[in-house]
Amino acid sequence: MRNHLSLSLSLSPSSSWVSSALRHGHRFASIEARGWFLFRFNAHISIRGAQIKSAFSRMIISIKESTMVCPAEDTPRRALWNANVDLVVPSMHTPSVYFYRPTGSADFFDAGVLKEALSRALVPFYPMAGRLKRDEDGRIEIDCNAKGVLFVEAETSSLVDDFGNFAPTLELRKLIPAVDYSGGISSYPILVLQVTYFKCGGVSLGVGMQHHVADGLSGLHFVNTWSDLARGLDIKLPPIIDRTVLRARSPPRPQFPHTEYQSPPALQVSPETTHSAPYSTTVSIFKVTREQLDTLKTQAELENGNTASYSSYEMLAGHVWRCVCRARGLADDQDSKLYIATDGRMRLSPPLPQGYFGNVIFTATPIAVAGDLQSKPVSYAAWKVRESLVRMDDDYLRSALDYLELQPDLSALVRGAHTFRCPNLGITSWVRLPIHDADFGWGRPIFMGPGGIAYEGLSFILPSPTSDGSFSVAISLQTEHMKQFEKFLHDFPGELPRKRCKLDD
Repeated sequence: MRNHLSLSLSLSPSSSWVSSALRHGHRFASIEARGWFLFRFNAHISIRGAQIKSAFSRMIISIKESTMVCPAEDTPRRALWNANVDLVVPSMHTPSVYFYRPTGSADFFDAGVLKEALSRALVPFYPMAGRLKRDEDGRIEIDCNAKGVLFVEAETSSLVDDFGNFAPTLELRKLIPAVDYSGGISSYPILVLQVTYFKCGGVSLGVGMQHHVADGLSGLHFVNTWSDLARGLDIKLPPIIDRTVLRARSPPRPQFPHTEYQSPPALQVSPETTHSAPYSTTVSIFKVTREQLDTLKTQAELENGNTASYSSYEMLAGHVWRCVCRARGLADDQDSKLYIATDGRMRLSPPLPQGYFGNVIFTATPIAVAGDLQSKPVSYAAWKVRESLVRMDDDYLRSALDYLELQPDLSALVRGAHTFRCPNLGITSWVRLPIHDADFGWGRPIFMGPGGIAYEGLSFILPSPTSDGSFSVAISLQTEHMKQFEKFLHDFPGELPRKRCKLDD
């Protein structure tokens, strides 16, 4: 059962909702006053005052108003070419959520302030206000047409504290507008936003950003610029809207096999297994303290005789990979592939200019036998992570762009559920991203993280909002493996019984 509802509504120009939208002026109007309108949206983002109760939870979201915010000034009207790395990402809106504590201010998260600043931010970041389209060859590009971004104001009787540790569950996903993809890629906004006011006085900001348009760093560049404008600051770093620097060479000349774009290892099954067993998945988030990270690093140094030291991220990524293999009960001879999202901005030579706006995410993919990951010291997994990251230099990344240029269908390389599921794993690090810098004038967020994890076997590593050196691991696993994973994660040298994976179709 889906947790949202789609329907069509006919509205007349005399509708109070229409009139309210039009009073915001051309930048905020979500419709035009001409005759009758046929409006199609997901119900919980289109009906003012509607209440949608999810079958998955108790939280009720009441929509106060939905508007389309357009750039405050005229912006370039053109088609923006997408690089190959913009097109090998899922065609979806990447979800993230911010939470803020109340300040006692009478204008706390005033929607008018937010929308005014948003309209100004859309001037330099004008692709955000556009739509996707296909060129004459069918390649996806951005139609910079200034049609605007969706801004939803909502409220709930729930409390911020009801979310506990902010695990990216279906409950959290309700704080982000759902997107109706049925009308094709040109029918929906590239950016959807929802400000939800809680009974306790707190606020959440839900962000859904089309992945073909921006990666994590570019998305944060936009949100943080928006927040700066909301509190009266100037734009610190204008975006660079030019993706041609990531064109493949002519002619393309890949130098490496690029296993990152090849099929992942399949789960070994016994001969008597004839069908896939159903399974459920669970999404959880776990804190790893600075002291625990130091313990891991010290253990690794002792194991290799102080001949090598590893970063906190390398150690934690290796540790998570190792723990997932153990929790899944993988056979000793089972191959496991780790997908590590890697920012190429500073790895290219010369580095991309500061403010480059788009996707620059490449993938490091160490492969190891599960038996080695489980039986060898934890430093072995960290070494495999480092070895794959060191390889990601300018030669390798340029080769990857050329490799993609030679592929007949880039959509065939897009990763999904088949990529990360058992026995494999995906890790995306937000540790070095400025995810807590979005201060709109009422303080920094108490939490920012993914608004959902789409696939089993996908994980995120997040920095602490208090800069105490701790990390959080948000991960989706088969339910029967999650409790085992939690035990292994916080019991570094321990040994526990194994449970076998179940197959997926």
